[in-house]
Amino acid sequence: MTEDVTPAVDLAEAEAEVDLPEIGDRTRYDALMQVIRNRVTVRKFDPDYVVPDEHYDLILEAARHAPSGANAQPWQYVIVRDAAVKAQIAEYFVAEQRFRAKAKMKFPTPDYRGLATAPGFVVVCSDMRWVNAFPVLNDGSDLDRMYHENAERILLQSVAASTMAAHLAAAALGYNVWWVTAIGQELAQKDLRPLLGIPDEISVLDIFLFGPPAAKPYKRFRRPMEEIAHRDSYDRSHFMSDEELRDWIRTRRHRVMFKDAAKID
Repeated sequence: MTEDVTPAVDLAEAEAEVDLPEIGDRTRYDALMQVIRNRVTVRKFDPDYVVPDEHYDLILEAARHAPSGANAQPWQYVIVRDAAVKAQIAEYFVAEQRFRAKAKMKFPTPDYRGLATAPGFVVVCSDMRWVNAFPVLNDGSDLDRMYHENAERILLQSVAASTMAAHLAAAALGYNVWWVTAIGQELAQKDLRPLLGIPDEISVLDIFLFGPPAAKPYKRFRRPMEEIAHRDSYDRSHFMSDEELRDWIRTRRHRVMFKDAAKID
């Protein structure tokens, strides 16, 4: 059988869609940075606000234009509008919050009760079988395991890029957002899939919430440029030893996560 190598798009139309400014023109950059700086996390939203269907469409339109490995686009988004289902999902996270406190993880866990009343509620999913769209051998060898590990990273990076595009689109529409990531555990998958009719083959990766804030939002700490940018080679002055990293977690983590630096389990 002859393999079909016909492009998935009309190349002339696809080329015509690309519309970039002149290199160095900051007009679009400045507008984009205004959105990026104002993509601010909140954990309690106005419970009376109703998200227009059009806004879901606009946000997911941005999400679907994200880059992905092999252009596989391995993301699926489940819009949740049922208040009862939101409440059930929130119950799982509140239970997780209580478990962390009892386990004495000393992690400044967010207050997950805000999930129940978030106006915009999107569950982010992917089919991990998409790793086979990336370079893998599928022969069970040690080399194959290495390639599979990298393929999983490619998949997760791809979905994260799409989710971030959704966050920026929501911010551009005037919403505050919340990226809920504490759902990778096996128990979370088992509990959440039946609520939304998600097949066992599909992984729930995170939840994207958005809406008007219930209280005035604030911008959290960002590392200065000189701490993250390396020119030509890695600047060892920014490398943390094991002890320095442990000290940062012990003394700094809670202060960069929340406005209330005393909030810790």
